[in-house]
Amino acid sequence: AEPLQAPVPYRNYVAQARLGVSQAEHEAFFRTQLGDIDEPTLPYGLSDVQGNGQAIEEAQLWLDETLAARLRQQARQLGTSPASLFHLAFARLLAAVSGTDQVVFGTVLLGRLEAGEGAERALGMFINTLPLRLDLAGINLHDAVRQTQQRLSALLVHEHASLALAQRCSGVPAPAPLFSAMLNYRHGQAASDARRLEWQGIEFLDGQERSNYPLSLSVDDMGEGFRLVMMTPANIGAQRVCGQLRHVLQAMVEGLEAQPRLALLEVPVLPAEEREHLLQACNATAQANALEQPIQALFERQVAQNPEAIAVQADNGQLSYRQLNAEANRLAHHLIALGVQPDDRVAICVERGLSLVVGLLAILKAGGAYVPLDPDYPAERIGHMLADSQPRALLVQQGTWALVGEAAVPQVDLDQPCWAEQPDSDPRVPGLSGAHLAYVIYTSGSTGLPKGVMVEHRNLANLVHWSARQFPAGGVVLHKTPVSFDASVWELFWPLCTGLRLVLAKPDGQRDPQYVAGLIRQRQVNVVQFVPALLQQFLDLDDSAACAGLTDIVCGGGELTEGLARQVRQRLPQVRLHNVYGPTETTVDCSAWTLEPGQPIPPGALPIGRPIDNTRLYVLDAHDQPVPWGVAGQLHIGGAGVTRGYLGLPEQQAERYIASPFVEGERLYSSGDLVRQAADGSLTFLGRTDHQIKLRGLRIEPGEIEACLNRVAGVREALVLVHRGDRLIAYHRGEPQPADALRQALLAKLPEYMVPTLFIHLDSWPLTPNGKLDRKALPQPDVQARQYEAPEGQTEVLLAEIWSQLLGVERVGRHDNFFELGGHSLLAVTLTARLRQAGLQVDVRTLFGQPSVAALAATMGQGDAVAVPANRIPAGCTQITPDMLPLVDLDPAAIERIVAAVPGGAANVQDIYPLAPLQEGILYLHLSAVDADPYALRARLRFDSPARLRLFAQALEQVIARHDILRTAVLWDGLPQPVQVVWRQAPLQLAPLDDAHLARLDLGQAPLIRLLHRSEPG
Repeated sequence: AEPLQAPVPYRNYVAQARLGVSQAEHEAFFRTQLGDIDEPTLPYGLSDVQGNGQAIEEAQLWLDETLAARLRQQARQLGTSPASLFHLAFARLLAAVSGTDQVVFGTVLLGRLEAGEGAERALGMFINTLPLRLDLAGINLHDAVRQTQQRLSALLVHEHASLALAQRCSGVPAPAPLFSAMLNYRHGQAASDARRLEWQGIEFLDGQERSNYPLSLSVDDMGEGFRLVMMTPANIGAQRVCGQLRHVLQAMVEGLEAQPRLALLEVPVLPAEEREHLLQACNATAQANALEQPIQALFERQVAQNPEAIAVQADNGQLSYRQLNAEANRLAHHLIALGVQPDDRVAICVERGLSLVVGLLAILKAGGAYVPLDPDYPAERIGHMLADSQPRALLVQQGTWALVGEAAVPQVDLDQPCWAEQPDSDPRVPGLSGAHLAYVIYTSGSTGLPKGVMVEHRNLANLVHWSARQFPAGGVVLHKTPVSFDASVWELFWPLCTGLRLVLAKPDGQRDPQYVAGLIRQRQVNVVQFVPALLQQFLDLDDSAACAGLTDIVCGGGELTEGLARQVRQRLPQVRLHNVYGPTETTVDCSAWTLEPGQPIPPGALPIGRPIDNTRLYVLDAHDQPVPWGVAGQLHIGGAGVTRGYLGLPEQQAERYIASPFVEGERLYSSGDLVRQAADGSLTFLGRTDHQIKLRGLRIEPGEIEACLNRVAGVREALVLVHRGDRLIAYHRGEPQPADALRQALLAKLPEYMVPTLFIHLDSWPLTPNGKLDRKALPQPDVQARQYEAPEGQTEVLLAEIWSQLLGVERVGRHDNFFELGGHSLLAVTLTARLRQAGLQVDVRTLFGQPSVAALAATMGQGDAVAVPANRIPAGCTQITPDMLPLVDLDPAAIERIVAAVPGGAANVQDIYPLAPLQEGILYLHLSAVDADPYALRARLRFDSPARLRLFAQALEQVIARHDILRTAVLWDGLPQPVQVVWRQAPLQLAPLDDAHLARLDLGQAPLIRLLHRSEPG
């Protein structure tokens, strides 16, 4: 056989990477490419790029021959490589699952193009992952392919740049990742996939590839065909994502063939089956509910069926269905005499009691739409609502006269029933139908003025019919919600329209949980509704456990947390807990989720469920197209609950009520709420689009942080807000806990930039009259409240001075916390640079773990760096000096440290040089990983005998002896920079297999190969 060529040493590549294209050239390129990118591209919200691949699943998909041939044909016609088409298709997919039109993802570069002579024959890690930025908005398919080819070509010149450098040149601050998805385009041979290693007596069983990126795609170009290898977290579904990418490729080819000027963002991502599932199967809610008649017809049916049954009870009396109907009819005839007609508004400003229920029913029976005016509202707000709604009449009581002032509208005093002689028969209003208004209820408006939502009878009827199937018949329902809050509509009309008994709490009674608990027991209430804050107050009572008659608790108007659900289960194990969701504009509730007694409580954020009867819920992107399940999007609501619109606000109405692209003639309400849909169609609420925070260039959803904090033991409820525009504040209820403990708990689950800098414990939430959280009443943080203790020693004093300058704080104590004073990751980087200038060495990660002056000072030491000329290490050398190292600057002490770590000392050291850019990233992830090693690759072989195994080991040792890179160890501890050390002799260890060997490699021991064995039984 011909002798092998001399091996090409890996140090040639390192030298080329260090001495070739300059750092300044790399920086200039990546600043141009990434300088305006200030948000990471995070498909499916995946942000952990330091994982070990343990929870990753893999799927493979071969493209059919026809599609593969068409892809190659289009690439030839456009003068590009097929790789460009795959990169573009991947970018289109990432745009859809990341919610951005400016996509950045990692692409794996060969690394040998600029690696010097003979690089193609060299053994070692040359490949490098660098960011590719593609802009998808405002570009057509044809031009997008060309753009992709150009950007890939430009990137090749910088294949030796480090990913850390590229990220620094972007607007995404560390430690947030610039991207969390990667594409590796590989060339192979078609036959190689089916071929196994066929050495005599050796069988290849399997191998394992891992990536620290949570979503990675490998495209194997086999000359003719293409194979996709997708790796994703198991809950995302690798096979599904493979199918989505195949669909994008198919649509791209069809577009390039027939319509090359098609906008790239119009290329569909969802396969027909998944789109059909999201649009149709998840919205299969059709019910033949009678929606044509006005809502009072359902009440009147109950009057006819059970006239003497108790309809409503209050502290001052009760009315049967017959009595309530007669009272309401008399008042309705009076209102008709005042000129009330269908769609006329009639305002009502009455305290909760029997008169309120009579008044509401009378307005509806007269054909009018009631406009509730809460007596607790300021006179100015009531005045605006009266002026805006222009009611035909106004119903008041003696105690509310003064609130309405000199309203220029006929006023009806319910305490002076001048209509007592009116007939008690059901009025017949000509033409009144389900399409007429039932009520107009005011919600907060972005202009600062409330806006009136117009709700029709058919909207309300659909809610009542759904409730009748969802909740038990013959029950007793408590009404305690202020009538100006739309949850009161459900409390009032569902019971009265289905023959239940309605119990009225006294005015303002909802604010007293002790009273509510007593009323539930006294009146044998079995269905009650709470907003989360009031449910918490109720559960905090010892008396709540005595409400054993409760069968159903409905929670809406805020986030029902896992902790709150567990408290319900503990206090009232017999109760069904319903989490309901719905904007006022879609008639109280449009989705619901029920936790049955004994059903396991899911961890994390609880679902808001699936759509109710005749309701369609769509999770859409910025282009009003459905996003794949598992991806955050804005909720749009269609179906029978969508209301008429806003009273007198056509522009706002046109903005929020849009034509449905999915059902002809239907309108959708654009909720402004962020949700995520699961595969079964159930939704999880993520937060408001207008509550999102953009902090230091990163878009943050506080709901995600709150959900993580709620899962910390002892925390009952949490709220996260931004303070002064530059720091996150977490308010929490439950057991008081040290802020450091909470911070560390969150750092285990969230990136640093999402961890609040301040934690404020509250005994209870400040609430509005409706029982919702009053954000304006939350206490403002006082970062100077910690008792001051002066710094001690030179290092602490120096640290405190630097902190003071950097953070803009007048004085810094030795126990003050960097992050509580306003520090964040960007300032942490600046801090470490300032400390190095002062001769102090500190790692950024140390700062996150020891964020006080005293603790940080205790970890720091002095550091010196000596510049030395370059030279080589001769064979047989017994002492290595700085002038022997051509590629790295090390002082004698550092060299001694390195030599001491090598078996055989200096005589066994062949070379010392720095890491290549990719190796720097690998080392960082190795150090960050706590358990398994993310870059340890494994393969399993079966040998027919121990002798065959020994022969294999001997052959492998010869390969190791031939190639420097296989005799290389990596050292960093106590050194000014990590280095790789080539050993002259690095014997391969053959050791029995145990679990300890599977976890990590010791990078300081060459060769970085382990041969582990065990015998099979028999």
